[in-house]
Amino acid sequence: MAAHGPFLVGIAGGSGSGKTALADALREGLQPARVAAFAQDAYYRDRGALPPGARARLDFDAPDAFDLDLFVEHLAALRRGRPVRPPRYCFVTHRRLGHGEAVGPADIVLVEGLLLFVDPRARELLDLLIYLDAPEPLRLARRLARDVAERGRTEQSVLTQCRRSTWPAHRRYVEPSRAWADVVLVNGGGLVALAEVAATLIRARCAPRPDVAASAGSA
Repeated sequence: MAAHGPFLVGIAGGSGSGKTALADALREGLQPARVAAFAQDAYYRDRGALPPGARARLDFDAPDAFDLDLFVEHLAALRRGRPVRPPRYCFVTHRRLGHGEAVGPADIVLVEGLLLFVDPRARELLDLLIYLDAPEPLRLARRLARDVAERGRTEQSVLTQCRRSTWPAHRRYVEPSRAWADVVLVNGGGLVALAEVAATLIRARCAPRPDVAASAGSA
């Protein structure tokens, strides 16, 4: 597959819908292909110039919370088969801590993000767009478990953030973006079957793209 260029799979969906878990399951299920994972979450803006209290009050669920220009630049590089080094973002301090590990090159790149389908530049770079839907109670339970265990937050602070910004942003930005998806998968609590469906779709769609084939033929 690498001879025909990387195949970019976008996985979007609400906070707590299971995007990262699906990407992890797909990395296992798509072997022996070389598979890389690329997360939009790494591209939150550095808020180190703000006092800690002000950082905590920011809306992290709106498009302007992300450095979308840099994200699209790196996504385009992955599309060309070039490795990138995403920022290393700290969710506790809301600051960037240098660069993370290199991503790519790979046969298949799994790109996941809350607002992945909102930016038309990103959509145009993706070969397959998957929207992962999940009921709100499940998304809330997953969000609570993750943020308390991994991001140093209290349960009350997570609930407050969800009421203040996460759920309104979901209705305004995330939910409407499912209209751009090639396929919608519903996560009811188990990802094994969904990963199998998604892996089958990816394998079926990994044929050489016409533009790449034509370019190779004229070289």
